[in-house]
Amino acid sequence: MKNGEIMKTGIKIAMMSLLTFSLVGCNDFLDTTPHDSISDKVVWNDIHTATLYLNGFYPYIDRYGQFGSAQFQGNLTEGLTETFKYGSYVPGNKAGDSNNYVFTPETMSSTGNLLDAWTGGYERIRRINEFLESMRKHSTFSAEENAKLEAQARFFRAFVYFQLAKRHGGVILYTDMNLQKNKDRSSASETWDLIASDLKYAASVLPVRWDAANKERVTRGAAWAMLARTMLYAERWQDAKDAADSVFKLQVYSLTDKYEDAFKGGNSESILEYNYLVTGPNHTFDNDYVPYGDMDNDGGKGCPTQEMVESYQSKDGKTVDWSKWHGETTELPPYDQLEPRFAATVLYHGAQWKGHTMTNSVGGTYGQYMDYRSDTYPKGRTTTGYYLRKYLDESHTDFSVIKVSTQTWVELRLAEIYLIRAEANYRLGASGAALEDVNAVRQRPGVNLPALSGLSGNDLFKAIRQERKIELAYEGHLYWDMRRWKLADKEYNGYRVHGLKITPHQGAFKFEYVDCDLQDRKFLAKTYVFPIPYDELANNSAIEQYDAVSYTHLRAHETR
Repeated sequence: MKNGEIMKTGIKIAMMSLLTFSLVGCNDFLDTTPHDSISDKVVWNDIHTATLYLNGFYPYIDRYGQFGSAQFQGNLTEGLTETFKYGSYVPGNKAGDSNNYVFTPETMSSTGNLLDAWTGGYERIRRINEFLESMRKHSTFSAEENAKLEAQARFFRAFVYFQLAKRHGGVILYTDMNLQKNKDRSSASETWDLIASDLKYAASVLPVRWDAANKERVTRGAAWAMLARTMLYAERWQDAKDAADSVFKLQVYSLTDKYEDAFKGGNSESILEYNYLVTGPNHTFDNDYVPYGDMDNDGGKGCPTQEMVESYQSKDGKTVDWSKWHGETTELPPYDQLEPRFAATVLYHGAQWKGHTMTNSVGGTYGQYMDYRSDTYPKGRTTTGYYLRKYLDESHTDFSVIKVSTQTWVELRLAEIYLIRAEANYRLGASGAALEDVNAVRQRPGVNLPALSGLSGNDLFKAIRQERKIELAYEGHLYWDMRRWKLADKEYNGYRVHGLKITPHQGAFKFEYVDCDLQDRKFLAKTYVFPIPYDELANNSAIEQYDAVSYTHLRAHETR
C-alpha cells in the first residue's frame, strides 16, 4: 500500500472540538453530579450527537503536545535539558520560565508548578467518566456502536491518567461519577493497571482502519502504541514489548522515505496525530520559533544548543571532534559532515531557509546572534548561534497576513515504537533484538547510518539513549526520559549549555564557544515526583503530600 493510502489516526476538528453537545450546556457539563435528564436521553438516541459529544475529547491530543499548553504551559520541556535554550531571563511562557526552573528548581512547589497537570487532568477525566456513565444509562445504540464509543473514551482516559502518572506515580483513581470528596491516591501499580486496562480494552475494540468518514479517529494501532509507551514508563518491560509487537503485527505503518517527513503527519509513519486549520483550531509554533528575518521583533524564543549539535554523529556514524570550536576559530564548523537528521532539525549558520542563507551572527540579516541577558527578550535573535528547524513551516512566509500555524502534531509515530521495543528488549536481556530495532531507526530511509553491532549492557543502553535523543529530538520526550531513567539528578546538575557566537571577521566569520547560561543548572532529586497541588490537599482530608525526602520509595514504576 502506498504511503498516501495509509489510514491515519487523529481527527480534524474545527468548531466540533469546542462542542460537547448542544443539548447540555457548559455549566451543566462542569457539574460533578451525573445527569439523568431528558437531554441526556435525547443525546443517546442520535449517534451523530453522541459522536459530537465524544469529539470533545480529541483535542486532548493537542493539549499535551508540543503545540499545546498543558504539558509545560506551552514551553518545550527540552528547555529543561541540555538540548534547548530559551533566550529570555524574565518570567514568562516561552521566555524565562524554563531558565528559572533549571537555575532554581526549588520554585516547583505545591502552590506553583508550571509542569503540573493535576487540576486540568481531573477535569478531563471527570468529563470522560460522565460520558461513559451517561452512555451506560441512556444509550439506545447497538452493542457494537457503544463499544466503539467506549473504546475511544477509555483511550483518552488512559491518555490523561498517563499525564498524571508520569508526574506523580500513584494518583487518585476515578472510573465513574461516584466522586468522593475525600479520597487517597492509589498505588503506582494500581494506577498503571487502570491505564493498561483502558488501553487494552480500546485495542480489543477499535478497528485497524475506520471507514472514510471516520478515518482520522483513534485506531487499534494507536491503542497498542500508547500502551507500549505507558508500559515503558511503568517499567513493565514485557508488557511494553508485547504492545509494540502488536503495532508491528498490524502491518499498517512503515518508516517514511525522508526523516523530515516523519514528524509532519499524513504519512505511513504516523500512528496518532492531531490536525489543525487556519480558521481553528490552530497554534503559534512558527510565531514563537522562526528565525530573525522571518518576522519583526518575534520568533527565536528558544534555540538548540551546541551540546545538541555535538550529539549528532557524522554521516558515517562516527563521533565528530568539536574541540577546535571550543575556543575561537575562523574555520567553518563541520555541519556538512553531520548525519541528515541534523539539517532537518537545526537551522545553522549557512543553512538555506525560505530562499535565504542563514547568517546567525552578530548583526546578521537573516538570523542574528544575541548574548544571553544582553536584552530582555530575544526578539527573533539566537543566544546559541542556532535556530530550531523541526516543526517550522518553510512555506509560511507572510506573518503579517497569517499569524497562526497549522502544522500537524504527531503524538505517536513508528520510529518511537521501534525504540520502545528496543529499550524493553534491552531490559529483558534480549540484546540482539534490541540492537536490531536501534539499527532499524539508524538505517531508516533518508538517514542510512551504518548498523551497530556487538553492543550489550551499558553500551547498548547508551546507543538507545542516543537514538531517542536524535530521532525524537524536540518531540517532548527527553526530559521525561531522563526522569524515568533516574539520570536527571546525576547528569543535569552543575552543568551549563553553550553556543557559538558568530562574528564577522575580515570578510569571513569568527566562531567563539560561549557560555549561554552564565550560571549552573540544577535538578533536585525530590522533583522526580511532583508535589500534589495545595488546592487538592486543602479540599481532600484523605490525601497526604508525597514525601519528597523518600522519593525513591514512591517511584511511579515497578518491574514485572
